[in-house]
Amino acid sequence: MPGEEADAASGAPGEGVPATGAGTPPARLAVHRLTVLYDAQCSLCVHVRHWLRGQRQLVPLELVPAASEEARRRFPQLDHAATLEEITVVGDQGQVYLGAAAWVVCLWALAEHRPKAHWLSSPAAVPFARGAVLAAAKYRSMTAASCGPGRACAVPAPETGG
Repeated sequence: MPGEEADAASGAPGEGVPATGAGTPPARLAVHRLTVLYDAQCSLCVHVRHWLRGQRQLVPLELVPAASEEARRRFPQLDHAATLEEITVVGDQGQVYLGAAAWVVCLWALAEHRPKAHWLSSPAAVPFARGAVLAAAKYRSMTAASCGPGRACAVPAPETGG
């Protein structure tokens, strides 16, 4: 997991890869804040966003619409079309988590769900995390409005208050 208070780098799920360090081994960096890029056009994603906001956070989560002006300004190095297709979480030191690792790191940030995140990052439980992400993706594909190639939907203005 991105770790406990003093050593926030121990055992991250899928190890956050510094966005600027392509081709280098993942660095173990402290995580003090996470930005979750979510698809604001997806009802499931918006529901999860509201759920995350209602949880007690050990690591603050900033929730930003994927591919929005704000996301592009803050993370110019990301493939923003891809962030609409797969959950992406960015750590304050440039770590990038995708897919199942992104979901697990979100759980790790929450007080009541950190033990579950540790379990989901274990070798025995990784298939469960992947399965949950695949099930969410299937649900999304069945319920999401088609926005055309590249999902060129309008992104709503960010809400105030996190």
